[in-house]
Amino acid sequence: MASTIKVDNVQNQPGTNIVSKCGTDVTLGASGDTVALASGASQTGFGRTGTVDWDTSIKTSTVTAVSGNGYFVNTTSGGITVNLPAASVGDIVAISDYASTSASNNITVTPNGSEKINGVNDDYVISTAGLAVTLVYADAARGWKSVTGSDADATGEVPAFIVATGGTPCSGAIVCTNYKVHTFTGPGTLCVSCAGNAAGSNTVSYLVLAGSGGGGSAGGGGGAGGYREGLGLNDSYTGSPLRSATGVSVPVAGYPITVGGGGTTSSPGNVTGNKGNTSTFSTITSTGGGAGRGHNVACLTNVPGGSGGGGGSSSTPTYPGGVGNDPPVSPPQGNDGGVGFPSSPHPGGGGGGGAGAAGCQQNGGTSIASSITGSPVSRAGGGGAGPNGTGGTDAGDGGTPGGGPTGTAPAGVANSGSGGGGGWPGAGSTRGGAGGSGVVIIRYKFQ
Repeated sequence: MASTIKVDNVQNQPGTNIVSKCGTDVTLGASGDTVALASGASQTGFGRTGTVDWDTSIKTSTVTAVSGNGYFVNTTSGGITVNLPAASVGDIVAISDYASTSASNNITVTPNGSEKINGVNDDYVISTAGLAVTLVYADAARGWKSVTGSDADATGEVPAFIVATGGTPCSGAIVCTNYKVHTFTGPGTLCVSCAGNAAGSNTVSYLVLAGSGGGGSAGGGGGAGGYREGLGLNDSYTGSPLRSATGVSVPVAGYPITVGGGGTTSSPGNVTGNKGNTSTFSTITSTGGGAGRGHNVACLTNVPGGSGGGGGSSSTPTYPGGVGNDPPVSPPQGNDGGVGFPSSPHPGGGGGGGAGAAGCQQNGGTSIASSITGSPVSRAGGGGAGPNGTGGTDAGDGGTPGGGPTGTAPAGVANSGSGGGGGWPGAGSTRGGAGGSGVVIIRYKFQ
């Protein structure tokens, strides 16, 4: 039969209390003592002291949080959701932006059911790089509150999305279910009536493409228009290699948009074409493509640009193409034009630079594709040069071919930003083709 031993005090030597009982209270240790649990033991009923036990397994996917734990959340590869537990008063959870990437790939903290974060039953989005937040469940009225001197006002935030009009169609086309696209093929204004927030959308994706250069008479192909692309908050689509990871903020306002026209055709004879025109949106400026150089033209006027125009054909020397990404931006807006070359019986020009590659002898530089409008479209190819000999159809992918021995070389396609073809450098020195106009495309999440 089991026995029960009851004592008032258990004392160690030389008399310090380890356990004492007074009424219904039980005291472990005495002032200045340390009370330790044996290895493998656990405690209940002692409450928390406002600290957490950090889980040192770095989280790279959805986190189901447990009270008392802190989590290092790595959003390098994309946004991550942290689901808070069903809460009782005093519960505590901490979250730290492990790789300091939450500004671009957010951490979304989601309350359980109808519970609140700082009085609001909605997600709290961590969008400040490197932020760490400790949340304690205070009561049903305010729910989870940020504590321990955090600079963050951690409040559940109802998602708000950008609302805008402008372009063709004026209300914006819906693509991929949750995104709207505004396409400007000429000048216009993007009118923003709601700037959104970090839980929904507050920056836009953009593609700003300038007009391309015209081809030279008896010479080089026109350079593609400057190509600039950026990804807005909470957007996702397959972009070009030149896409920036950052979109453009759009506070409530009207944003005038300029769409650059293509450089006009050159005259017959040994004449350089005309440079393309600039396209603009907000803080983004794309430079017109450089013009193709004419036969034996040494002057570099109008040849540099978003992508450089091709070098002219020549009797003896070689003439380089124009410099691309001029003025320089990062990521670059284009590439250099190709070198013209002498040859018998007729010399040939260099291809215009494209957004995807520099031009080379005769061939224009390649275009690049983006799915900003919902499906892939190639734009900004360099114009093909006037060919060596009796004519030909060499051109960069997305660009226009060089001209044959009669007539004007082909023009760049409207709103493609692709360079005009260079004219044939034979007898009569046919004129180059006009450059293609640019386009401005704005995209954002609207629901």
